[in-house]
Amino acid sequence: MSQLYSRTKSVTLTLGLFLIGTLGLSCLSTTFFKQQDLTLAQQYIPTIKYRNLIIDLGNGVKTNAQLTLPTIGNGPFPGVLLIAGSGAQDNNETLGFARIDNETGSIEYPPARPLLQIAEYLSERGFGVLRYDKRGVGANHTILDTNVWGNATINDLIQDSKKALNVLIQQPEVDPKRISIIGHSEGTIIAPRVAIDNSTKVKNIILMGTVAENFRDSAHRQSVSFPSEYATQVLDKNHTGLISIQQIAKDPLLRNLLVSSSLLHTNNSKVITNALVDQFGNNTIEAGYISIDKQLIPLLTKGFENFTAFNLSKCNELGGCPVMRSSLSSLIPTLSIIGNVSKSSGILLLNGENDSLTPVQQAFLLQQRLTEVNHPDHTLITYPNLGHVFYPSSQSSTGIGPIQEYVLADLYAWLEAHSGLSHSFVTPTIGNMTLWSTDTGSNSSSSENQ
Repeated sequence: MSQLYSRTKSVTLTLGLFLIGTLGLSCLSTTFFKQQDLTLAQQYIPTIKYRNLIIDLGNGVKTNAQLTLPTIGNGPFPGVLLIAGSGAQDNNETLGFARIDNETGSIEYPPARPLLQIAEYLSERGFGVLRYDKRGVGANHTILDTNVWGNATINDLIQDSKKALNVLIQQPEVDPKRISIIGHSEGTIIAPRVAIDNSTKVKNIILMGTVAENFRDSAHRQSVSFPSEYATQVLDKNHTGLISIQQIAKDPLLRNLLVSSSLLHTNNSKVITNALVDQFGNNTIEAGYISIDKQLIPLLTKGFENFTAFNLSKCNELGGCPVMRSSLSSLIPTLSIIGNVSKSSGILLLNGENDSLTPVQQAFLLQQRLTEVNHPDHTLITYPNLGHVFYPSSQSSTGIGPIQEYVLADLYAWLEAHSGLSHSFVTPTIGNMTLWSTDTGSNSSSSENQ
């Protein structure tokens, strides 16, 4: 059963307002405040319980993990393992840094913690969910052990996920026969491999922000080909082959590629502009402009070559170290192994159509391969206007914010049907309005019932 969905419309439900004259002011006031008190009280009813765990990864390496469970019931609940994307990720996959508010002393979190959001959403609805810090890494992008983190390979991360899977299965509240794995970004490289090696343990895999191609191709596209095309097609409006230093300084895509993160954090436009002038060479800049072909592309290419040179010196880079990049470059592409996932395992692919890091075309390639090998149960859902973290984004930059509610609803609906909680995965609808255009093999249909 191959399914391909593209969400074409979202619906916002709004609370209707009643006319005061039809109820009387005193009646309305009493009703309103009783309802308000009830709403406030409901906010503090716990629906999830948490258990902190420590996972032994072997060779003296341990990492922190957290299991979330429904408050009601003893299980066994269907289980879900979450695998984070690239970089020094904690078990929330925190995108940005948490900080302490100096006045209140409370923790202010960044706008996106995708894995925590998924875990809580699913546990509220009947799943036991395990997520864990990457090896050598702690909360808030803290590198706890530079030797462990700096020497981690993709194979280490795959083995770590297998150990986490076994820990999840061993939890008394979790049903070992109903286990699913969700991987995001780099996690979509790991999840299929864990499933292939544990075909009797893993019932389903969900890949969010999918990676299909090999590492070097992906890195070149992200750091050279895509930004070059973007500069030519978007920034060079007059088709002169030139763009200004000021354009680069204001543009997040090119600026982030060409200026070090330490300078970007200053948020000082003059400092950023001076850094760009130094990069291109003051004597090569004419009237504040540089050539896309002769200056920008060579500089981007040089950055790519440095990134993939795999200098194996000591590393504590939050984004990932040369040892990791070297191991990724020698890994067989996910596209070449996705067909080896057991035909008894359900597969769900989710991708934003504005994802500039893992473009939606990669999800299409995986879907095509699964169709080619006649995998009986795979579904692809794509989302217009959403980026890599399933938050509204342009095609040139990734918006950072919480996963959109309808994406979580789709994820849950599919998992519910594939975990024995319901009989089938039904195309989601609200009222009589169909929210999807559907393509199932040779038959395609698009409907919108008003």
